[in-house]
Amino acid sequence: MTHEPRSAGTPADMTVHRLLEKIRYEGAYPTRERAEDSLRAVLSALGRQVTGEERVALAAALPREAALLLTAEAPDVHQLNGSAFVRDLAERTGGTPATARWDAGVVLSEIAELVGKDLVTRVVSHLPPGYALLFGRAELLAQAA
Repeated sequence: MTHEPRSAGTPADMTVHRLLEKIRYEGAYPTRERAEDSLRAVLSALGRQVTGEERVALAAALPREAALLLTAEAPDVHQLNGSAFVRDLAERTGGTPATARWDAGVVLSEIAELVGKDLVTRVVSHLPPGYALLFGRAELLAQAA
């Protein structure tokens, strides 16, 4: 069954355009296109890792265009830990691990602000270690320990 994301849980004023502007500003990207490339790559990569109810809840909390990026690909059979996620992102984008880490951190931190702490905690708790910092949530590391 294919899940068609909806934006029922998304704040009314948050559009993908506004999300892109926040990503562009926080990431210090020179153009909107560069911010969009990062959003597309990171959400596609995250969509390969997040499964089940958390995937559905995350998609529902995002603007529709972002939700479609997240759900465009089927989840991988084996989830990657945070550092492997960054390496995979670097390989898929042709970037370095440092730029992939930057892109992931910027995009996922903005996603975390958008969807809220409770949902981020749920998502991170269903992923292998290493994602909390990517979402800008160092405090999740202490809770998991």
